[in-house]
Amino acid sequence: MDVDAAKKYLLNKPETVLDFPFGADVYVFKVKRKMFATLAIGKMGKGDDSNNDSGNKHWWMNLKCDPDEAAILRDIFPAVIPGYHMNKALWNTIILDGSIPAGEIERMIDNSFQLVVDKMTKKDQVSILLHL
Repeated sequence: MDVDAAKKYLLNKPETVLDFPFGADVYVFKVKRKMFATLAIGKMGKGDDSNNDSGNKHWWMNLKCDPDEAAILRDIFPAVIPGYHMNKALWNTIILDGSIPAGEIERMIDNSFQLVVDKMTKKDQVSILLHL
C-alpha cells in the first residue's frame, strides 16, 4: 500500500477528519476528535535514516492496536515496530515499504478505528455505526 492509498482508505472511514496538530509534516486522522492514525515521512516527519541516499523515504503510519496483537504483528512483520512517540503497548508504527500486503494494512487501520470508536460514548458510537 502506498501513501496515497493509505490516505484515501483512512479518510473514507466514517466521520474522519484530517488534522495537523504536530505540524504540516504529520497527518493526523481523527474520528470525533479522537486520533486513530498518524502518517508522516520517516520518523514522523524527521526522515528515515535506514533508507538509501536517493532521497526516497518511507512513510510511517501509527495505528492503535490491542497490546497482544501489537506484539504478534511486530513478530510477523519487520516493517511493524513499537509506536514511534506513542504508548508502545497500545500503538504500532507501520513502515509503508511495500512488504506488508495492502489487505493486512487495511485490517490494521480498521482495528485502530474500531478501538477508538469503542471508547466513545454510546451516542457517538451510534452516529458512526450508522455509516458502516
